Amino acid sequence: MGETERGSDFSAFVRARQGSLARFAYLLTGDAHSAEDLLQASLAKVYGRWDHVSAAHSPDAYVRKVMVNEHTTWWRRAWRHRERTDSELIRVLDPAGPPATPHDSELWAHVCSLAPQQRAAVVLRYYEDLTEAQTAEILGVSVGTVKSHTSRALSSLRRTMKEVTP
Repeated sequence: MGETERGSDFSAFVRARQGSLARFAYLLTGDAHSAEDLLQASLAKVYGRWDHVSAAHSPDAYVRKVMVNEHTTWWRRAWRHRERTDSELIRVLDPAGPPATPHDSELWAHVCSLAPQQRAAVVLRYYEDLTEAQTAEILGVSVGTVKSHTSRALSSLRRTMKEVTP
């Protein structure tokens, strides 16, 4: 595939999937600016391998896997760790959707506090509505590991929500 052909094919993919990928990036990061950075960095990595990716069964799954891996790398870097105030958290997942209830905001704040792999598993399973097998493929782990991450995340969310709710 020539450079021009690859570029137009990649551009068409990005135009078609941009909204979904941006939402996924936001769900992983919990911050609009970080989500933009994550999406841009991930797409730059994918572009270099687009010939290989576009021939794969699911370019969308490949891009999501790159995003999860990139986010995990960022999260692990000590200089990336910072505290967030409530004003920094965006409370509404979809600006065009219904406004978030206070309970939704509390739950989302707790989802943001999960470890990266647990958070990715929860986002893929419950926000993106993917199966355990699809989630495992994107995360590059076994279905059992997805179940384990999800179970631990849900236990943690139940525990923290119970502590907050009288």
